[in-house]
Amino acid sequence: MAYLHRMEKLNDRWLRLVGVPLISIVSNFIFFQPDNDARHISRWVALGVSLIECVLIWEVARFGIIWARQRYPRLNQTRTRIMMQVSWFISTTIVQRIAIVYTYDVTQFWGYPLTERAYWVNTLVPFLFVVPLTLIYEALYLYRQWWATYYEAEQLKKEALQSQLDSLKAQINPHFLFNSLSTLSSLVSENPKQAEKFIEELASVYRYVLQTNEQLLTSLASELQFIRAYFHLLQMRFGRSVELEITVDESQLAFLIPPLTLQLLVENAVKHNVALPSKPLVIRIYTDSSNRLIVSNTLRPKHTIVPSNRTGLANITAKYRLLGQPDVVINQSDNCFQVMVPLIQETRYDYSHH
Repeated sequence: MAYLHRMEKLNDRWLRLVGVPLISIVSNFIFFQPDNDARHISRWVALGVSLIECVLIWEVARFGIIWARQRYPRLNQTRTRIMMQVSWFISTTIVQRIAIVYTYDVTQFWGYPLTERAYWVNTLVPFLFVVPLTLIYEALYLYRQWWATYYEAEQLKKEALQSQLDSLKAQINPHFLFNSLSTLSSLVSENPKQAEKFIEELASVYRYVLQTNEQLLTSLASELQFIRAYFHLLQMRFGRSVELEITVDESQLAFLIPPLTLQLLVENAVKHNVALPSKPLVIRIYTDSSNRLIVSNTLRPKHTIVPSNRTGLANITAKYRLLGQPDVVINQSDNCFQVMVPLIQETRYDYSHH
């Protein structure tokens, strides 16, 4: 039963059903029919015998293919596997043909003794068909092996990418929560009522963080809705010292970006720049005709160095690289810091790759 199961794995049913009759007909017609006609041997008898011989040669060769694949199945064992198959084909075919021809000769099955030439012809002719046959089997096997190896490599690559993306997402959640709790800590001492309201807003904002945690991408519309709520939290802390301007074309709201991209960029701007009521930190979010989302802010770096674990920009840049998207572009002038991230069209992104 195990042997039959392995035989079925060759998936060559149609090849055998078509190949065996075709080879028997062609070989009999080209090499043996003229002599058979001259000796008045029935074409149907000759064809029937040829069919039986062809089945025997095919099945023995096929057994050798399976045996060689069991012993040396891997792609890097191709040379050894082919050598084993060649040895099997040569030895078994010669033995089979000599034994069969000898039987015909001794019993005078065809009504006459066979010559030495008949021995040679009957032994060598099968090789004209066995060689192409084995090449077809091996070519199909190598193709399937190559495809399986390629598929396995792609799967491993996807798993590695997913692992890296999950790692990046894992960085964001505690990072976001830590900074929110730091803000809350400041508000508790400065304005307890504001702190209470901040907690309510934080709960709704963090709900978005949890909802998008398992997503690679989210729509720009959802991200903008979130960033407005998040900015409201910032205003509870900084008041009129921070301003947010959003100018996004409605036709681009359905585009996709990695979740919390805007939160990281806005947080980065607030963390590293001076914000005063008289000179507010202005953050602008807008899009351009090249389907890029641009986040810019007035650049007034704080005099004291702010501790940073470089989670923000590095996280965004790594995500776009892992998603196979164009690079994130960062520009800085004397009074402006700008980050441009590509917007991803849903029709051009294949989720199955990740």
